[in-house]
Amino acid sequence: MLIRSEIGVDAAGIDALLRRCFSTSAEAELTQALREDGLLTLGVVATDDEGQVLGYAAFSPVSVQGEDRGWVGLAPLAVDETLRGQGIASKLIYEGLDTLNEFGYSAVVVLGDPALFNRFGF
Repeated sequence: MLIRSEIGVDAAGIDALLRRCFSTSAEAELTQALREDGLLTLGVVATDDEGQVLGYAAFSPVSVQGEDRGWVGLAPLAVDETLRGQGIASKLIYEGLDTLNEFGYSAVVVLGDPALFNRFGF
């Protein structure tokens, strides 16, 4: 399993993963729109040895009352159903947080299940 920043050839695999993991296409469409509009700050993928995307975390800009404070939001986060419970989501989140810290972002926010995200400091 390789955890790395997404590259162009990952887009189709990311789209397929998001469509498998969520009950609607909203997350896949959101991610594609962010990417097309240049608003995807960072995408982190988990891939197998053949390059198949098995996990994904997206980070995009967040404004607070219309002000850019250097914050990003984490969404969506997805791991292939057959691989859940193996720590892949944790690896994706930590890789994203480390990279964003290196880039100088001041905060990452998330709207999601507290049982999942509280252990990461959210």
